[in-house]
Amino acid sequence: MGVTGGSQRVLVLNCGSSSVKAALVDPSTAERAVTALAERVGTSDVTLQVTRGSDEQTLAPDGDSHSDIVGAILAALTEEERADVSGVGHRVVHGGRRFASSVPIDDDVMAALRELTDLAPLHLPANLAGIESAREQLPQLTHVAVFDTAFHQTMPPVAYRYAVPTEWFEQHHVRRYGFHGTSHRYVSARAAELLDRPLESLAMVTLHLGNGCSAAAIRDGESIDTTMGLTPLEGLVMGTRSGDIDPGVLGYVADRLDMDLPGLLEVLNTKSGLQGLSGMSNDMRTLDNAARRGSVDAALAIEVFCYRAAKSVGALAVALGRLDAVVFAGGIGENDASVRGAILGRLGVLGMRADPDANDDHGRGSGGRISSADSSAVALVVPTDEELVIARDTAELAQ
Repeated sequence: MGVTGGSQRVLVLNCGSSSVKAALVDPSTAERAVTALAERVGTSDVTLQVTRGSDEQTLAPDGDSHSDIVGAILAALTEEERADVSGVGHRVVHGGRRFASSVPIDDDVMAALRELTDLAPLHLPANLAGIESAREQLPQLTHVAVFDTAFHQTMPPVAYRYAVPTEWFEQHHVRRYGFHGTSHRYVSARAAELLDRPLESLAMVTLHLGNGCSAAAIRDGESIDTTMGLTPLEGLVMGTRSGDIDPGVLGYVADRLDMDLPGLLEVLNTKSGLQGLSGMSNDMRTLDNAARRGSVDAALAIEVFCYRAAKSVGALAVALGRLDAVVFAGGIGENDASVRGAILGRLGVLGMRADPDANDDHGRGSGGRISSADSSAVALVVPTDEELVIARDTAELAQ
């Protein structure tokens, strides 16, 4: 991972469907001078917290739209902070087939992104609203789009094509795109650094496990397969998303519950996964506590989560042809030793074994390593930093 020189900072903006995250990042040191988080965007209950070091302020925005929040974040910056911004990096969820790398944003790029909104109807409109507002208020700066899907554009057709009619692919772009690309890109490069090996010499599976979850097969520094698909709904069990499911379930349930397709997709996206299995929460910490207290449903939700994650490692190891490392990242991957231990415990068939003490310590005292000395492949915990990837791409393209 190259480090950009210079002292100027990049403003990183991440506009989600109901939230806005921002950070003023030094791409050379990864230091955050300012961070901001707005939640419940689009409602009268919207809140905005701005943090500088240990100083945290709660502000009342004038409006509740994404544009209003971006304006409030910019207004919260001091004159000195605004003067130090060298570029603005925007997280964009979907880049389709067109965008295989980060790009400076101009009117043509904006038009292309508007054409892609059907591929991510919950997220791209929010991304676009944030970009439009920031470009309007900071027109003198270079704005850069960094795509969740871009890293996976190196996948071969055997990995990204679905077994559906060819015209679906050719006319409607139905294929696997993959997401969490900035995270998989960062942690794979960081894992190579921790292992003191060239990234181009490694075959690894990276597991981004949080409220959203995905796994990627990375060989020679490139993504060759991943678990998410056309949308972020495919693949692993997640906080509220079902992951893989028989498409026939949709017709079956629609008939019995008199539901339409939007309603079914709403359930699969927001009421399934850990939430649906447990009936109580999408938060792994809550489920861990409930399982320890004897909740059968919580225990099953955790077991299904770990089972499916381990299955994905096995499948992606086939895609790789060999397995040098398994990398855990994301809120669950970085912080839940029991989940990591359960996943690695199912990978004994591949010769992998956990070091219980290193795993309980989250790899902090062992250079990220949580596997035993006799493990066939190294297991690592690598905290992800998607904002830093966005900042560095922006700094490079804004020069």
